[in-house]
Amino acid sequence: MVRTISIQSAQEVPDMLWSRNKPEMATAETALAGRDQPPFDITGVHAVNGHLIVPPYPDGHEVAVFALGCFWGAERLFWNVPGVFATAVGYAGGHTPNPTYEETCSGRTGHTEAVLIVFDPAQVAYRQLLEVFFNEHDPTQENRQGNDVGTQYRSAIYWTSEEQRTEVESAAAAYGKALADAGRGQVVTELAPAGPFYFAEEYHQQYLHKVPNGYCGLKGTGVTCSLAPSPGEGEAGDAAAQGTAAGDEADPMLKPLASSDDEWRERLTPAQYDVLRQAGTERAFAGTYTDVEDEGLYRCMACGNPLYTSNTKFHSGSGWPSFTEAVSPDAVEVIEDKKFGMVRTEVRCARCHSHLGHVFPDGPSDRGGQRHCMNSLALELDQTSTQS
Repeated sequence: MVRTISIQSAQEVPDMLWSRNKPEMATAETALAGRDQPPFDITGVHAVNGHLIVPPYPDGHEVAVFALGCFWGAERLFWNVPGVFATAVGYAGGHTPNPTYEETCSGRTGHTEAVLIVFDPAQVAYRQLLEVFFNEHDPTQENRQGNDVGTQYRSAIYWTSEEQRTEVESAAAAYGKALADAGRGQVVTELAPAGPFYFAEEYHQQYLHKVPNGYCGLKGTGVTCSLAPSPGEGEAGDAAAQGTAAGDEADPMLKPLASSDDEWRERLTPAQYDVLRQAGTERAFAGTYTDVEDEGLYRCMACGNPLYTSNTKFHSGSGWPSFTEAVSPDAVEVIEDKKFGMVRTEVRCARCHSHLGHVFPDGPSDRGGQRHCMNSLALELDQTSTQS
């Protein structure tokens, strides 16, 4: 079983676009010694789509390697992107060969928690993946993401070809400008050629598919940047320019994704914007769908993503529409919410990452015990769907 990929790019020495001050970073001299072989086995099979996460990969496919905080949530951002063949989590950018999770978390390997993405460039442009990378975490935070602190959580892009390097530098500059225009901090993302990628333990692979309500600490800056396609990118690049993903045409109810906060404001009513993009909450018993019993498929008001079916809806007495489960584990993403002195589990749309509501463990015990408590303003009932 292959558990290490050598994807060293043509350039041998990292050429950083931004200098980094990393006083706690392990060096080649101070890093743990590691070992010649991995101390564990993995199946090498993607738990979501059944594809192999280890080489050889299909002809014509490319590999991207990103680090953007805890790799549990980071991996899930990419495995549903049309054109992505497989994803895997592992350790990259450091010195210790064949490290373990515990060793990497100690900060003594120099590695990041990284995500490997195998994709078909004919279906999804590399710049589309870069757009997800920059928009869905905070690249201004050094050696941390949110509450996750340590050099292993640093933001990094490891290019696997000179073509990717060109795209990376252009995208980083574009997002840096968007941050500057918004009066935010500077990008501190590490930009470097890819070295060996060491696959993480089986337990961590596709973790949030196996544990749908598991921890995910990722949160973007609120500044989004639509990365224009490079000349000659063809259909995949055209899709990126339109704010859609290749393959979205399979569901005509999906809406193009907005490319900026201003565009979200234009599309949504003030009340919808407050809930969906500012994580607001509508008043109890005031929502359109609280007591509705009509059949159909509840979609995200912002982007049209399928979220819940009417046969999972129940009367909770809470004053908000309640469901026992999402239409699939990958339809929504869950994030720890510590606002207002409470610890709750926030639910967001997995496609546009808009706020939907929260999930609580007080649902019907004979139906899984969960209560997905949603805002009506975040939902749109599609009664033409056959998925209900």
